[in-house]
Amino acid sequence: MTYISGRQPGVRFVRPAPATHLFAVGQAVRLRSSFGTFPKTAEIYHITGTLPPRGNSLQYRIRNDDERHERVATQDSLEPIRPPQSNEGATLIIRTFGHG
Repeated sequence: MTYISGRQPGVRFVRPAPATHLFAVGQAVRLRSSFGTFPKTAEIYHITGTLPPRGNSLQYRIRNDDERHERVATQDSLEPIRPPQSNEGATLIIRTFGHG
């Protein structure tokens, strides 16, 4: 009878790198809309804490300034809010009305 080991000499098992949180505490985010839900575009949340993964998704604690409670959201349900550029309004005016 021959016994075959599951491990071969010289073969190293590489552990996958742990998933990293994309958002930082204090960062402004918005909930992505999904089928059946349409969050208001004005609903801006701030990351208040990072949580361990649930299944394959990293989690965050988020809070809206108008609410008294925090929510838990997965990383794939959040999107960052792009800060407005200082000349963005002027560019829109020029594109809309021309140069004068």
